Amino acid sequence: MAPFIYGSRDGVSIIDLTLSDKYLKEASLFAENLGKEGKILLFLGTKKQAQSLVADLAKKIRAPYLNNRWVGGFLTNFEIVNKNVKRLKDLTEQKEKGELSKYTKKEQLLLDREINRLSRDYGGVLDLSGNPDCLFIIDIVREKTAVAEARRLGIPIVAIADSNSDASLVDYPIPGNDDAIKSITIITETIAGAYGEGKKLSDTKKDSSDKLEEKKHDDEGVVKIDEEVAMEVAAVEEVVEKEEVKESERKE
Repeated sequence: MAPFIYGSRDGVSIIDLTLSDKYLKEASLFAENLGKEGKILLFLGTKKQAQSLVADLAKKIRAPYLNNRWVGGFLTNFEIVNKNVKRLKDLTEQKEKGELSKYTKKEQLLLDREINRLSRDYGGVLDLSGNPDCLFIIDIVREKTAVAEARRLGIPIVAIADSNSDASLVDYPIPGNDDAIKSITIITETIAGAYGEGKKLSDTKKDSSDKLEEKKHDDEGVVKIDEEVAMEVAAVEEVVEKEEVKESERKE
C-alpha cells in the first residue's frame, strides 16, 4: 500500500485522497462496462458496518451479494452452493404453502432454523446460476479466502484497499479506509451506481433488440400473408381466364 500512503500522523497512515479518487474512477468505469456487457458483479461485505449497505445497494440494482459470511468453496466448489440454494428455495416454498405443518413441532423448529441459517448465507445469491464475472470486496484482509478463490479462478477483483492490505492482490484497488462507514458508503455507492447504470444500458439495448426482432418477425409474417394472397388472386384469375377462353371457343 506504500504508493497510496500520503503520510502518517500519530502512527496512523494517511491515504492519498487524490489517488483514491483516481482509482475509484477507474474501478467505476470497469464496473459500468461489466454492467453494459451483461456480466455479473458479486458484492461482498460481511463486516458489521457494511452488511446493511451491501444488501440495500445490491438489491436496488438486482445484483448478487453476500453480507453474512464467505462460505469456503463458494467459487471453487459452486456445486455445493447450488445444492444449498436449491434446499433453501424448496424449504421456503414448502413453508409458504403450509406443507411443513405435517412435521412435529420440534421438526418444524429445526427446519425454521435451517431456513434462517441458509437465508443468512445464501439469501443474496438465490438467482446466481454460476460463478460471478467479478467480485467487489470491502475488506480484502477479512475476506482473504474469497480473494484466494477468485485469484485461483482468474476472476477479477474490485476492492477497497486499506493501509494494512496488499493491493497487488486486487485487479482494481481503491485506496480507502475499509473500517469507516463514510468511506465504505461513498466507495460502495459509487461502484454500485456505475454497475447499475451499465446494466440499464444493457437492458435498454436488449429491449430494443428484442423489439426489432419482433418487428422483423411481424414484417416477415405480413410479407408471407401478402404472398399467399397474391398466389390466391393469381389462381382465381387463371381460372377466370380459362373459363373466358372456353366460353369464347363455344361461341366460335
